Amino acid sequence: MRINTYGKNIDVTRGLKAAVEEKLGKLECYFTPDTEIHVTFSVENGSQKVEVTIPMKGTTIRAEEESEDMYASIDMIEDTIERQLKKYKHKLIDKKQNAISLSQAFIEEEDPYDDDIRIIRNKKFDMKPMDVEEACIQMELLGHNFFVFRNAETEEINVVYKRKGNTYGLIEPEA
Repeated sequence: MRINTYGKNIDVTRGLKAAVEEKLGKLECYFTPDTEIHVTFSVENGSQKVEVTIPMKGTTIRAEEESEDMYASIDMIEDTIERQLKKYKHKLIDKKQNAISLSQAFIEEEDPYDDDIRIIRNKKFDMKPMDVEEACIQMELLGHNFFVFRNAETEEINVVYKRKGNTYGLIEPEA
């Protein structure tokens, strides 16, 4: 397992590298030796953020933790990654090619978190064509974090979503 560290608005010190290597080193039992882990440290508005990205064939494990102390963020990120790995273990293994980055011991381990995805609610609604701004307003009125709509300009299904900092994102299909 190789850990690559990067810094945004922060110099990555030996102490930070050592702390992240110690914490993420505990996850070594889950991965093969050639798995790469990308860790980005950043400081924005006094907030200390750690982002971990683990690209694997066919999928990506990603976690982000933010606090007022970089070392606390590092502590939290290890738990988040481990929880994601255990939760998605069977889904990754079912697609054999995606399990290449996972260690054989982890693959064969019994899973107490065998969570099957269950849909407990199904909604149907009319999708009248609207522009992006109207979709954002509808999302706000409903109090949701995202809103699915038919774009009046393209007639395609789009999704608007709320981002941090009171901004919005738009997801639309590729042409």
